[in-house]
Amino acid sequence: MSALATRLFRGRERVPALDPADRGLAYGDGLFETMRVADGHVPWWDAHLARLALGARVLGFPAPEAGWLQAQARALLEGAPEQAVLKLVLTRGAGGRGYAPPAAPEPALLLSLHALPPTPAALHLRWCRTRLSLQPALAGIKHLNRLDQVLARAEWQDPGIHDGLMLDARGHVACATSANLFARIDGRWLTPALADGGVAGLARAWVLANAADAAQATLRPDDLASAEALFLCNAVRGILPVGQLDDICWPSHPATETLRRDLGRELSAA
Repeated sequence: MSALATRLFRGRERVPALDPADRGLAYGDGLFETMRVADGHVPWWDAHLARLALGARVLGFPAPEAGWLQAQARALLEGAPEQAVLKLVLTRGAGGRGYAPPAAPEPALLLSLHALPPTPAALHLRWCRTRLSLQPALAGIKHLNRLDQVLARAEWQDPGIHDGLMLDARGHVACATSANLFARIDGRWLTPALADGGVAGLARAWVLANAADAAQATLRPDDLASAEALFLCNAVRGILPVGQLDDICWPSHPATETLRRDLGRELSAA
């Protein structure tokens, strides 16, 4: 889907196109944030910037200055739809051939505005054959190297399947291709731990902080098969109840609906 509007920078200089030698293009050497826009602003802006700054520290290049970045985002959001998506891509910038990063990188920044995707009442999921790679050094951050998810999402074309669940290389439940997962087991909301890989989603962090007894855990496929309820969550679409995983079906669960309402109120008030 084409962007509604874009802005591209090298350092703080606005440029018309990405440098062909950009390391994000060559190696996935960069980060991204996908943000919900509500009434012309981003409710979790500070949290997105904090995760971006953490990722930049892990990869070892500078993040944009917060005030300047916010000014550029506000300029792009002028005239935006009431509900939309703002995507931010930050790369290390241009570099010579080879993996060694430049000593003094000049990061590149792409801001793009997109229409908000539709949200189904309940999700139909499948299991993916592709496993999520284990890499503790990158665990939690939202880096550009997403080929595991690309291969997993290429496994199906059925529009009735909304997302797929991925196992990690050890056979533990990891995540969906584009969201974090929670399972209600013995009256508690449990989500896979992220010590070895996966994205530390902002909606996931909200649930862990606001749902009573929510916790990280090691989950296996059999745990999901016997769960009371499942949901996916991300910063763009919030909490999404799962109605079906392959041949297993779940009715609407009141605990899921309570969390959806609470999250919706917080985002509306932000």
